[in-house]
Amino acid sequence: FLFPAGLLLLLFLVLPFVLAIVFSFTNHRLISPLATRFVGLDNYLDTFTDALFWKSLWNNARYAIIVVPVQTVFALFLAVLINQRIRGRVVFRTIFFTPVTVVMAAAAVIWVLLFNVNGLVNATLELVTFGNFAPDWLNDTTWAMVAVIIVGIWQGVGFQMVILLAALQDVPSELYEAASIDGASRWDQFVHVTLPGIRNALVFVITITSILAMRLFDQSWIMPTSPGGPLDSTRTMMVHMVDVGYSRQAIGRGSAVAVIFFVIVLAITLVQRRFIREEGEL
Repeated sequence: FLFPAGLLLLLFLVLPFVLAIVFSFTNHRLISPLATRFVGLDNYLDTFTDALFWKSLWNNARYAIIVVPVQTVFALFLAVLINQRIRGRVVFRTIFFTPVTVVMAAAAVIWVLLFNVNGLVNATLELVTFGNFAPDWLNDTTWAMVAVIIVGIWQGVGFQMVILLAALQDVPSELYEAASIDGASRWDQFVHVTLPGIRNALVFVITITSILAMRLFDQSWIMPTSPGGPLDSTRTMMVHMVDVGYSRQAIGRGSAVAVIFFVIVLAITLVQRRFIREEGEL
């Protein structure tokens, strides 16, 4: 039963990554009459001295710093909200989860229209601010990343909401009854009963959200006028890797970027696991 899944993982995950490590030490190009030769650490040295690499890493970092806490808090708020016995809660669950089922590439195209200068977003902002605020979202170096962040939160919050909702429903109701008898307020119950009860789910959500935030690609590639634009303000590690490996056809250097990126994401994940342990974990 494990063989089909294991074979697919080997062919499409393990093997490509092993090849990326091998190519990262060569001058391999996508289309070139020149023979591939070993260049040692040249690709890694070129990457670490590339200003675009560091800018891409910084864009990834600021995206993750904003999206991870905001999306987690928003998902928790929605999970608590629809966990209440309110009329139509099943409908609300469906509505909140629907963006997760939408392919990001298709969603990004729709959001391009919404963030257009004359689109629905600016029309709403002009109405609310009496015409004082209507930025050129996707052509402004300040607001382009904000637009990407908004779309990322919109698309991903439903997944985290479902995970946290399942955890909320596993918290014993007897704990709330006991806390209520002891005179605990709703806020005290949330802090001392709800949060400890869903700790493991929160750790999982934070870890997965961090990994997905570092893998940001679709929005940065599709939404701006040029991939990673304007002026590389939305350029991420994934965009940089694809640009170097395919647009510039430098597969060797692009592979070095991929290996470095993997090590960075792995390090972030291990640090999170070190400081945010699941309950019962040694």
